[in-house]
Amino acid sequence: MNCSIGNSQESLSPRIANYDMDIHLDIDNKKILGKTKLSWRNISSSPMDKLYFHLYYNAFRNTESTFFTEGGVPEFLSGNIDDNCGWGWSNILSFKDENDRSISEIKYVQPDDNNTNDKSVLEVSLIEPVLPGEMQSFYFNWEAKIPQTMPRTGYNKDYYFFAQWFPKVGVLEPAGMRFSDEDKWNCHQYHSTGEYYSDFGVYNVNLTVPVDYIVAASGELIGQEKRDSLKTWRYRAEDVIDFTWTTSPHYVVQDTVYKDTRISLYTYPEKTFFADRYFGSILFAMEYLDEHLGTYPYSTLSIVDPPVHGMYTGGMEYPTLITSLTFCSFPHGFKTSETLVTHEYIHQYFMQMIATHEVEEPWMDEGITTYYENRILDAYMGERESFIDYMGVKIGSKEYNRGEFYASGMYSIADNTYKSYEFTNGGYKEIVYNKVAIWLQTLEGMIGQDIMDTIMITYFQRWKFKHPCRYDFIDLVNEVVVEQLPEAYPNGMDWFFDQVIYGTDICDYAVTNISNEEMRDKRGFLSDTDDCDVIENASILYNCRISLQRLEGLQLPVEIEVIFQDGTNSMYKWDGQSRSHTIEIQSESQVISAEIDPNKKIYIDKNFINNSYVLEQDAHCLKGFLGKCVTSFMHTLEMITMLI
Repeated sequence: MNCSIGNSQESLSPRIANYDMDIHLDIDNKKILGKTKLSWRNISSSPMDKLYFHLYYNAFRNTESTFFTEGGVPEFLSGNIDDNCGWGWSNILSFKDENDRSISEIKYVQPDDNNTNDKSVLEVSLIEPVLPGEMQSFYFNWEAKIPQTMPRTGYNKDYYFFAQWFPKVGVLEPAGMRFSDEDKWNCHQYHSTGEYYSDFGVYNVNLTVPVDYIVAASGELIGQEKRDSLKTWRYRAEDVIDFTWTTSPHYVVQDTVYKDTRISLYTYPEKTFFADRYFGSILFAMEYLDEHLGTYPYSTLSIVDPPVHGMYTGGMEYPTLITSLTFCSFPHGFKTSETLVTHEYIHQYFMQMIATHEVEEPWMDEGITTYYENRILDAYMGERESFIDYMGVKIGSKEYNRGEFYASGMYSIADNTYKSYEFTNGGYKEIVYNKVAIWLQTLEGMIGQDIMDTIMITYFQRWKFKHPCRYDFIDLVNEVVVEQLPEAYPNGMDWFFDQVIYGTDICDYAVTNISNEEMRDKRGFLSDTDDCDVIENASILYNCRISLQRLEGLQLPVEIEVIFQDGTNSMYKWDGQSRSHTIEIQSESQVISAEIDPNKKIYIDKNFINNSYVLEQDAHCLKGFLGKCVTSFMHTLEMITMLI
């Protein structure tokens, strides 16, 4: 290997873990033969005499790995695995330091569950430590047996996809970063949920495959070399946290561009007609995030739409390479391709550039991405049809996300501090994806989209190419909100995050009753005790009462719109703290309807139907409140479509 870290452009990231790799794909034996040079810098204040590595393919070594015991591999994928020995593994054959000294003190460790059968984390004891601030290089030869059709990776027929596939160094967290109060390694076992947490670096990777195979990979193709029946594809990826690739002899490549980025779609011949849908969606998403967060800084973006027999590698995200999943038989009105490609592209920002820890804080990866997925798709295709627009059924992305969350029944199963592998009783998708998108949408409703956009662009610009945790996000929200909305939220939003991140309560506010009592004349000893008085009202007045309830635990401020018989309306506010609340109004016109949160700012509210209450009126009163009746009817239809 003669590649080096180098600087083809100004460094965007710290470039802590850098890889030069020569990879040979042996399709006959279903193996990878690899040679790696790792250049790693110690950014802590302590000498490091150990390195820790992920050996992800050992998750597929047998049924006793942590990945398998957690149910990470569905039965239908592993049912015939013994027929042709489709198990996988990864082994280090030799390990040397930069002084060409062999390191033999190597052992598997299990930092999460003490499962001695799990070999997905390797501890390497060095001959001499890496000093603070020092960069050292290490050389290791390794081989891996490619698993057959496993989640995110493996082979099926002559389709290969390589994600979490090479021995990758863990993250050394210095004191003060994320939750660390001391210098320590963070290197989890490979679990069935959660993938990403790696340091940024430069990857120079030579991939040798059969000559008729097409390769797609992270980074930029910088050269090719043909030797007899083989071809080597040379890639370079800068300022990324991982490297992923795929190869097949059947790929058809279609291209487009966005500014300085070449976008390539890799798919099989029968799926090439999806290109217009993919490119339309991705170009809109790139422009949207350019405007709302910041520019995509890489020169390439590869979209892979795998064949049906590679479907378990679809819907995934890796640096500059994302995968989608389509079925030719799906009606055009089901926006699967648009949804997946948009979601996975957003991950280029939230996990790739803002490199949060998907195992320890998965909501910061998937939840924020889902929030932007809803925003982008609704803006691109319309709020009422961005998810489904088929045979008269129209459902928007944002409303589907909310409906899916509450229809699941899993909305209180866990809070958002759970690690990915702690969702042992289900609810991972609901809490990590759906709930977070909904409470972010609610935060936007409370503070306004302009301030929400200020928060998110500040978050991205401040934390890109770093490893923030939830405290960093919360602190930034408080900083912006206190500055922008000092009267409404003088103490920031901790009270909100205490409920939605650390709590499991849900939200449901309701209007339960409206009454209008005619106010009687005042009579009796009113001015003195000598004579009885009668003070007649100058006109008919009503004492109007609107009864409100907080049916669930979440406490949020809400607005209430009140409509009067004469067609006028007024807006009232309630802090939402007590279990019940009454709005009392003296008016010459009766109240005929009331609605909590008419603008749907509190999107986390479980039941929109009970937000409205309309009094029955005579026919001559219909004109004043017909609009409210129609609104209530639309709410009912909305709930029905959400549950389809």
